[in-house]
Order: sequence, then C-alpha cells, then structure tokens
Amino acid sequence: MTNAVHSDALYQQQLHDKQQRLTQLLAPFQAPMPQVFASAPSHYRMRAEFRIWHEGDDLFYVMFNSETKQRYYVHEFPTASLLINQLMPRVRALICANPTLKHKLFQIDFLTTLSGESLISLLYHKKLGDEWQPAATELRRALRAEFGEVDVVGRAHKQKIVLEREYVLEQLQVGDRTLEYMQIENSFTQPNAGMNQQMLGWAIDVTTGCQGDLLELYCGNGNFSLALAKNFNRVLATEIAKPSVHAAQHNIAVNKIDNVQILRMSAEEFTQAMNGEREFNRLQGIDLQSYECNTILVDPPRAGLDPKTLTMIQAYDQILYISCNPETLCDNLQTLCQTHTIARCALFDQFPFTHHMESGVWLVRK
Repeated sequence: MTNAVHSDALYQQQLHDKQQRLTQLLAPFQAPMPQVFASAPSHYRMRAEFRIWHEGDDLFYVMFNSETKQRYYVHEFPTASLLINQLMPRVRALICANPTLKHKLFQIDFLTTLSGESLISLLYHKKLGDEWQPAATELRRALRAEFGEVDVVGRAHKQKIVLEREYVLEQLQVGDRTLEYMQIENSFTQPNAGMNQQMLGWAIDVTTGCQGDLLELYCGNGNFSLALAKNFNRVLATEIAKPSVHAAQHNIAVNKIDNVQILRMSAEEFTQAMNGEREFNRLQGIDLQSYECNTILVDPPRAGLDPKTLTMIQAYDQILYISCNPETLCDNLQTLCQTHTIARCALFDQFPFTHHMESGVWLVRK
C-alpha cells in the first residue's frame, strides 16, 4: 500500500510539472489554463515492441538505451497493458519450444485492445518458408485457448504472412456511445486507449454547437472523424496511408455513420487541390466547393504543420489542433494567433513518467 501511495504521489507531481510547463509554453499566446487529463499511471500502453536476444537455445525480450545502447532484459513491462504482460511469458515459452518460429526471429510486436483482442507480429531476418505457417497456426491455437481472440502475423524482408486477420477491433466508450475501430498491424493508432477516450470526449465538448462542416487533416483510421461526426453536418477527412484509409472506411461502415467522407491525400496535396494548383483523379465525383467547412481539425506529426498548410488553415473560423510536440505547436501558434485566439486548451498525459506531452488547443477567429 505504501508503494502504491508513493507511486501515486510521484505521478501527481510529474503531471503537475507537465501542466506548469505547458502553461509556460502557451503563456505568450494568452491561453487559458489548460484542462488536465490524467492517465492510468501503469498498464496504459496498448502496444509494445521488443527486440529478441538469443542465448543458446533460449531467447529473451530486450530493450536498448537509446543513448548508451545498453541492453536490458525485459521480463515484465508495467507500462504496457495487462494483456501484453500476460502474453509475454507464454509467447516466449511457446516460441522457445519451436525451432521454426525461433530461428532468425529478431523482434516481437504486441497490439492489444480494451476489448480484449490481441495481435502478435513476429519479425525475422530470413525469408519465411512453407513450414512457418503451420507452426504459427499452432502458436495461435495455443494462445487462443488461454487468451481468447489472438492473431499472429509473420514479417520478413518484402514478405508478410497473415494467418487470419492483420488487425484488432477496438471498442471505445465515447460519451454515451461505443464506437468500434479497426486497428491494422504496423499502422498508427493512439497507444494509450484510456487517454484516447478522454481526448475524444474533450474534442466533442469543444466543438459542440459548431455550425457547418468539419475538415480534418491526418485522420488516420478515423479516430476523431467518427467521434466528431455528430457535431457537424458533414466531415471531410484526408489521410495518405492506404491501410489507415482502409480502416477508416471499415470504421465508417461498421458504426453506421453516413456523413463522413475520407480522401486518400496528404495535407499538402489537399491544400494544392483547394487552392486550384493541381487536379487529382482521386477527387472525381467529390464537389469540394459544396462543403461549408467553418472548422478544421489537424493532428500533425511531430514536425508540425508545413507553411502552406499553416496558411491554409487560417482561413477557417475555428481550428482544433491536437499536438504531440508542444515546441512545434508553439512555432505554429506564432502564425495562427495572428488571426485566432486560444479559447480552450488541454493537456493529455499520454505517456506518464516521460517528458512527452500531448496537448490540444481550440482556436477561434479574432
């Protein structure tokens, strides 16, 4: 009990420190105090990747210090979901007992869900032969007997073997709704599912009462698009990665949402299309001019928004900016706050006990 109380106190202190840092970073833009969303201090990551270290007939999960390159054996990983921690020793034991699965294996990736599904990817330094699939099928059978819905994927250079499914189906509670999301192996998904639910709830709250349509850039598998669809007449969303577009289309259909349109385009390409600089076959049959997008949502990579996209989004009355890098967010706010004011902001503690900060800002035109 003492250790638990001590750990909780440490977590509350690091969360307070992050709040202070984000407040200081946003101070030049006259931002209000950020709303703070706390994570579960442990077992919050729904996915994890481990390198494999072979010693004689045995193998171990290892991680490396990014600076010193020192190797660490990983017997348990409290950051990861309980399901990953339960799977780790069983997967290791089953693979150790099977030379076909063990030979030249260099990495194992786990993807799990709040709904109890899991996907295990085995990565190899050799081409997978005909004997691999029966061995992997037996591995899956053994794991399903203990853990329920488990799938296995094998990958090598320019090779991928899918036994049954290369995805998991996640169920997120968003307000009074349960939304189902296909999450495809080796594609981006929010790693902290509990925090993702809180992010979606905040985004729904700040956009309540918005008029017209929503434009979303970098939509991934439709994570925000589906949740926010109820607040807008229509949602027009862009994503460049084919697997994510496929997942988004599935998610639209399975959740019976009829006002979301996904375009397979990068943010830069969409900006060119909107400015009339280029024509795209992918836009045939879609009348961009019919959309009345007064609100735009951006969730860019760590580098932030490129200059052309940054200028383009200033044309919108309301901007919802989700950021995984507060430094590039602030760089972008130097431009955005020339035309907009930060009405609300939030800190989402995606990765407890790290320096990483996820944040959201809601900007309205001055």
